[in-house]
Amino acid sequence: MGLYAQWTELTQADNGQLGSNEFWSGYFEKEKLAYEHILENRLDKFEGRLAELAAEFSMEPSIFVGFLDGINTSLTQQLDLESLTEDTALSSKIDFEKLYWNMHEAKADWLYSLEQWDGILSREKRDEITREFRLSKMAVSAKVGRNDPCPCGSGKKYKKCCGK
Repeated sequence: MGLYAQWTELTQADNGQLGSNEFWSGYFEKEKLAYEHILENRLDKFEGRLAELAAEFSMEPSIFVGFLDGINTSLTQQLDLESLTEDTALSSKIDFEKLYWNMHEAKADWLYSLEQWDGILSREKRDEITREFRLSKMAVSAKVGRNDPCPCGSGKKYKKCCGK
C-alpha cells in the first residue's frame, strides 16, 4: 500500500468521534509546527528524500504525505501523490502568495495568522491577498431590480419600462 493510500486510510478510519478529534488535533498541531519551520527558515523548496524530509518535520512518512497533500496546490510543480514512496526524491518550490491564499481557502486561520508570515510577505501584501480572496467569494447578481434604471437605456425605471 502506498503512502498516500495509508494517509487516506488514516483520515477515513472510524475511530469514533473522540478518536477522530484526537487524530485531527494532533495532525493540525504537527501541520502548524511544519509551517512555522518553513516560514521561520524561509524554506521555499522541498529537496531530499521523502523519508528524510518527514523526519526533519518530525512526522511519519504517511502523515508527511498528508501534509504534502495540503500544500500540493501551493507548489509551482504539483506532486503526483499516488506515486510517492519513502525513497522518492522531492524537489518542489513553494509559491508563498499562493500558499497564503490557499490557507484562506481552507479556512485555516491558525496558519494564515502565524507571526512568521512577517518575514515572508509584507503586511500590505497579505492584506491585499485577503481582500482579493474575500472579493472572489462574494456573490454578484446580474439581476435588475424593479427600481433600477432600465438596461435598455431609456432612462426610465425598469418597472415602468421593460419590466411591465
